[in-house]
Amino acid sequence: MIDNPLDLLITGAVLLDPVDGLAQSASLGIRGQRIAHVGPADQAAPKAVRHLHLPGRVVVPGFVNTHYHAGLNFVRGVAPDCGFAPSYTPGLPQASWLSPEEALALSRLGALEALRAGCTTLVDSFVHAERTVAGMAETGMRLFASQRLADVDFASVLQGTRRFDLKRGLAQLDHAEAFVERWAGQADGRIQAHLTAHAPDTCSLDFLRQIDALARRHGLQISTHLAQSQDELDWVRATHGRSPVQLLDELGMLDSRLLAGHCIHVDDEDIARIGASGAHVVHIPVGNAMSGRVAPTRRLLQAGARLCLATDTMHGDMIEVMRWALAVGRLSAGRVADDWQPRDVLRMATVNGAAALGWGDHLGRLAVGQLADLAIIDYRQLHLTPCIDALGSLVHNATGADVETVIVDGRVVIDQGRSTQVDEACVRAAADTVCRDLWQRCENPLRAYPSSHAITGGPA
Repeated sequence: MIDNPLDLLITGAVLLDPVDGLAQSASLGIRGQRIAHVGPADQAAPKAVRHLHLPGRVVVPGFVNTHYHAGLNFVRGVAPDCGFAPSYTPGLPQASWLSPEEALALSRLGALEALRAGCTTLVDSFVHAERTVAGMAETGMRLFASQRLADVDFASVLQGTRRFDLKRGLAQLDHAEAFVERWAGQADGRIQAHLTAHAPDTCSLDFLRQIDALARRHGLQISTHLAQSQDELDWVRATHGRSPVQLLDELGMLDSRLLAGHCIHVDDEDIARIGASGAHVVHIPVGNAMSGRVAPTRRLLQAGARLCLATDTMHGDMIEVMRWALAVGRLSAGRVADDWQPRDVLRMATVNGAAALGWGDHLGRLAVGQLADLAIIDYRQLHLTPCIDALGSLVHNATGADVETVIVDGRVVIDQGRSTQVDEACVRAAADTVCRDLWQRCENPLRAYPSSHAITGGPA
């Protein structure tokens, strides 16, 4: 061991693993990209090149955010009060207006925000993914990236109709396949690919079949928005004579490869189909609740559905999402249940998300052999004192701002709350400029849109 020391040894902290649920003081060591040592605090640890002694901190696996649009931060603080998703809402700037460079600036900010809050893996889809992926990866984030795939004309959606163009969709698929071949496995494996079929009401049946065929050829997961609105449900039923869930099931897409975002407007038959299918329900509690909707997560869970968590466009703070998931589930049930506890939402935010991506053997736990993706949270805070139960305090009281250090692939990418990889002030300023310009292009711009620098007194 002396001849082959650890690259990094962490001692003095409490380790919180989502599977065994134990919060215990222990040592954790990293060699290369992976966890190479986990041992009791009272036993001698291997030698290490670098040693961090961190009393008062809690170490958790990096959070896995399974549904994110990093560049959609340009509607932050506005879209939640419009009642529905930006792509369906007239009067808001649209992602389709962005140039590749603009999409990059916004997406880099979104990735950095999520990373600083302890999220180490993002499942992201956005326009110009071929341009945004490298910039997002510069932050040190682990990415499962995809272009937004839809053969609908989104301008027609904003007008209340839906015009489809399969030829345009197939051109998107050609770009998507080139994206997969170019980027999957890059950045020492931190960049991976998936496919995003935007939604059953923005993809024609033929286009959905083509997306599924491409995913099967390359062994990829598929993300989608599923049963996210009453409008989607009504349109799909009127057009195809079945629910969105039934539609994907009959197309052969409702299976373990699917990450289905939202799943709000589902009936008993839909819930049973999802539960039996092996599909992964991506629960988005904050975004759903802000639009006045609640997914039937308790019923989905009881039907056998696999649940993971995501922030969508609200923000990048997975700790807040865990708290909302716990609270919304208890509100729906009208009680506190033994099977809906902090340990359950922590699993949704870590191991369940990793499993949804097919990476359960590599991500989501504090175990030897797992990739060294960690978030270290500073419990030396007024709102985390006293700490009677580290897990309960994490879910009920902590925030993403309490994350002190983030490690991805064995590298410290956030240190003392600041990026070690990119200039945060420059990232923030570039995105702020793009957002200001984008709102000026809107038909009804917000007249009083100040720069965020003016609000906060300049870059921190």
